[in-house]
Amino acid sequence: MHYSNRWGGSFEIQRDAPAEDQQSSNTQFDPPTPLRRKELDETQLGWLLAQREYKKKNKDKCAEFGVFVCKMKCLQWVLLAALITIVVIGISMIAVRRMVKHDEPAPKPDKYTVALSVALKFFDAQKSGHLTKNNALSWRGDSGLQDGSELSDVKGGLVGGYYDSGNNMKFHFPMAFSMTLLSWSVAEYGPKYKAIGEYNHIKDIIKWGIDYLLLTFNSSAPSISKMYSQVGISQRNSTNPDDGYCWQRPEDISYPRPVQTSTSAPDLGGEVAAALAAASLVFKEENAYSNRLVNAAKTAYRFATETVNKAPYSTGNQLIAQFYNSSGFWDEYIWASAWLYYATGNYSYLAFAADPSIYKNAIADLKKPGFRVFSWDNKLPGAILLLSRLRIFLNPGYPFEDMLARFHADTSKNMCSYLRQFRVFKWTKGGLIQLNHGKPRQLQYAANAAFLASVYADYMNESRVPGWHCGSIYFNISTLRSFAASQVNYILGANPKNISYLVGFGNKYPKNVHHRGASTPHNGHKYSCTGGWKWRDSEAPNPNVIPGAMVSGPDKYDRFFDTRTVGDYTEPTLAGNAGLVAALAALARSNGSEGIDKNTIFSSVPPFFLNSPPPFAWKP
Repeated sequence: MHYSNRWGGSFEIQRDAPAEDQQSSNTQFDPPTPLRRKELDETQLGWLLAQREYKKKNKDKCAEFGVFVCKMKCLQWVLLAALITIVVIGISMIAVRRMVKHDEPAPKPDKYTVALSVALKFFDAQKSGHLTKNNALSWRGDSGLQDGSELSDVKGGLVGGYYDSGNNMKFHFPMAFSMTLLSWSVAEYGPKYKAIGEYNHIKDIIKWGIDYLLLTFNSSAPSISKMYSQVGISQRNSTNPDDGYCWQRPEDISYPRPVQTSTSAPDLGGEVAAALAAASLVFKEENAYSNRLVNAAKTAYRFATETVNKAPYSTGNQLIAQFYNSSGFWDEYIWASAWLYYATGNYSYLAFAADPSIYKNAIADLKKPGFRVFSWDNKLPGAILLLSRLRIFLNPGYPFEDMLARFHADTSKNMCSYLRQFRVFKWTKGGLIQLNHGKPRQLQYAANAAFLASVYADYMNESRVPGWHCGSIYFNISTLRSFAASQVNYILGANPKNISYLVGFGNKYPKNVHHRGASTPHNGHKYSCTGGWKWRDSEAPNPNVIPGAMVSGPDKYDRFFDTRTVGDYTEPTLAGNAGLVAALAALARSNGSEGIDKNTIFSSVPPFFLNSPPPFAWKP
């Protein structure tokens, strides 16, 4: 390295030349040589003796640099002045830099970041139980405090959790799925949540739901024989007070709210196990709580997989089936096994998830192309993407490679099915994919697909794979990002109606959301079961805005009617909003945070040692 003097000139100290000048000026007056030689010797001798005498008298007061001599006190002042100059210059430079940084405007968050912060507020609006003092919505209060009070085995009852939608019922199956999906989004995009200041908020949302799920079964026991699956009922064509017949704020509920119990619930048990296991990764730094969730997940998993007479939790119970009827449980087996493997690192869960017969049964339970649609009922597309992650980043090899490779290939096919040119699914003219085949409430499925597409694109990007094949056609990962963005953009207002289907985002959004709490005034008056009907049937906008609610959305013709009494257009749901939150987190690009957190999901997975398949049996 070469050094130079920043202030200019050489680092070499220049010697003074008074003696030389004096000698030159005296030359013209020199006498003849002999005399001059003698005088010079005496002069030189006198000069040297004078210097020695001077040094002797001032040895503590002088400093010498070659022939340059100065007083020590003077030198100290020079050094002090130089030091002060350096300090002043340094402070000035730091101050200028800080001023420049302060004057630079903070980067403006993109629309997905803004929408994400809005969407999270819906969960605050749906909370049941004792609310905290800092609850964001002034029109919400404590509610559901008598839920499950008749249960002798649940101390304090089933207080807490989330109301599912515009009614006041608590459905544990979609609630558990919502918590799993939110936890997945945090495990993948935790740095993004932190960058935009929503990390503690999303963790609070997840914990609120998870703590409630721990009440729905004996979570401290090694094995159980039942799970509570639902709080509240709605009977069709009934005039008895219940959650369907009455229109009341949850704070004003006065009618009975029966609890549904399931003794065979492989789907519900599997989903609860998945939710607890996924949440344990979110709370990994809180060891005691995380371990509690893992142990409870194992209990729920045993209940799901070891029950003798296996049947979906909704079988034979119309009080459940009319709302969240489960089509099977094999997908939950793979889903729960994947999450428990990631939460524990136990290979037995991975072996179960990679069992070919389990996957075959899961596909058989679902009609094509329905098995490609990720939802509260079908976890298969999410489960195989989650397991493809293992192959993409860790590549465990034998004996899991065959099934992991199949999961990976089928995930790629799922992504191909989202592309319009292959016509696997129909699309509206306005650009919304119809993953539920033209039936109502389409947005939740589009949001889920946008999340999966974004995650898969990020997996490929992180592993430096630029794209994937759909048959003989190669697509860049930007194709997936464009698909995901198009669906979320549709939800946020890029649609034929130019309306944001996310309440509180944009300038135009639904004002008559199908929601009992939002539509009934918070004015100190308690409206009876039927007294709230006038608010249900009112044509005036809701008196309470429910921020973050993604409504059901348009029909297959892009038509939308902002009508409170038609829930197929205006009702939000917990699972729908969870999918939107996850998709927004994946798409957000604010504050320099992009891509996935590759390591959090693998935090409990032990290292793999690649093994070769066993040799064939020797034959003579």
